[in-house]
Amino acid sequence: MKKKSFYSFFAVFLAAMLMLAGCFGGKEETAKPADGDSGKKTEETKGPKVLKLNNTEEPGALHPGLAQGTHDSWILEGTFEGLTKKTPEGKIVEGMAEKWETSEDGLTWTFHLRDGIKWSNGDPVTAEDFEYAWKFVLNPKNASTYAYQLYYLKGGTEFNSFKLTKSKDSKKLAEQDKKLKELEDKVGVKAKDEKTLEVTLASSTPYFLDLTSFYTYYPISKKVQEATPKWYTEASTFVSNGPFKLTEWKHKESLKIEKNENYYDKDNIKLDAVTFAVIDKETTAYQMYQNGELDMVYPIPQDVLPTLKDNKEFHNGPDLSTYYFNLNNKVKPFNNAKVRKALAMAIDRKTIVENVAQGGQQPAYSIVPPGIPEGDNGDYQENGGDLFSENVDEAKKLLTEGLKEEGLSKMPKFSIVYNTNEAHKKIAEAIQEMWRKNLDINVTLENVEFQVKIDREHAGDYQISRAGWIGDYVDPMTFMDLWVSDGPYNDAKWSNKEYDQYIKVAKESMDTATRMDAMHKAEKILMDEMPVLPIYFYTKPYVLKENVTGFFTPINRYPQYIYADIEN
Repeated sequence: MKKKSFYSFFAVFLAAMLMLAGCFGGKEETAKPADGDSGKKTEETKGPKVLKLNNTEEPGALHPGLAQGTHDSWILEGTFEGLTKKTPEGKIVEGMAEKWETSEDGLTWTFHLRDGIKWSNGDPVTAEDFEYAWKFVLNPKNASTYAYQLYYLKGGTEFNSFKLTKSKDSKKLAEQDKKLKELEDKVGVKAKDEKTLEVTLASSTPYFLDLTSFYTYYPISKKVQEATPKWYTEASTFVSNGPFKLTEWKHKESLKIEKNENYYDKDNIKLDAVTFAVIDKETTAYQMYQNGELDMVYPIPQDVLPTLKDNKEFHNGPDLSTYYFNLNNKVKPFNNAKVRKALAMAIDRKTIVENVAQGGQQPAYSIVPPGIPEGDNGDYQENGGDLFSENVDEAKKLLTEGLKEEGLSKMPKFSIVYNTNEAHKKIAEAIQEMWRKNLDINVTLENVEFQVKIDREHAGDYQISRAGWIGDYVDPMTFMDLWVSDGPYNDAKWSNKEYDQYIKVAKESMDTATRMDAMHKAEKILMDEMPVLPIYFYTKPYVLKENVTGFFTPINRYPQYIYADIEN
């Protein structure tokens, strides 16, 4: 009797203590299973699955038509979806579109949308939303820097290239709007009905289907855009059509996206939410990872990389991207090709990748990275080979000649602009020392926020800047058309008519051999002129907690979390 009474009292006391612990918070503990209990948690005790990631910068624009960097696209790729999407193996599969057909000449594509697809606010996603979104990008009034990605559409170039007047005359503005509408109506994208989108290209484009999975081709809600033009700047007004929806945005601090119950494939989305801590310091992010505050970190501090090679949480995926320096070709003496080439030839890339970057990167002696097939003829980059070499003696000779041609006896002072990132700083410092030692020139370093760097590059307000480019699609053209004259991402401000012509041939031809030959010739011109300095071809080294599954790394995307899961 006494024994039974004691245990009854203890059970009541324990229950009371547990209730109090719940009231006052603290770390949640999981009770050990009683005899005969399987120990399995019920759905009620598991709690939500929240994946914790880091975003290296505050997003510049979470709008598919205005975004222009990975600090935007990593979140957009989880909150939006295009006509197609990519599998972990890189295969292009059905997204918002359930099927499509193309004409024999490759100029007309007809996409049929799925039944029942919805925006996160419950409205139906229609073919008109795609038409509206693509024309939004091309409309010169919206100043989309990625508008050129839609030049493949018939009439796209003409619409976007229309020069807007600065006149305040209402009559002239009305005439301008009329002309814009005429050009817009000629663009090759048309909603035939709510579920059918017809696309007409300016010329056959072998990689067009790949482009439809890229974020500039995502839809936006016409209804939302017209009612709330700044919908994309706050979580409270954000509307998307992807696996997740934006529910919280503490600017310059963090973002949270939650599972979108209106997404057609929601049953295959295992996470309840993903949080993004805005952290520009790699060491801080890695410390948070070690403390359990983050589940995955990319990029990793360079001095940590050598210690992780045998770590089960370390992964190193492929990356279709190049690390390079822009040279402002409009600023003396960087307008001189000999000076530019001297700077390129005086950089020891092997030392940088082995002792500074330390992520398995490959020294770059061309601009297009490996990983792009040249039809059935192997890898494009391997076929092209090295297009220049390092040679300090030749670099000194070229620098002397180039400076003399510009009426200079020595190199003037200049700076390297790089965005806040410890890795970029260390690489800039290494190159600064190489140029001092090999060419006897002094360089200063200037650190700015990422968006500031982008804005200054577009404005030409720099001398040398750190840059990187991830291929938007798997074709050499995603790199090669960056430096066409007047190209929106030609931050080097370089122009070469012969180069432009080869790019034109490669864009218009459907013959693989002709296209690849033209791009190889164009790339040789680029490296002979050296308007940019290739440093290395990226890899994607990251750490991921062992209980997180389902991550995959497409060759031209950040590591993908969409189908990730967390094992409790």
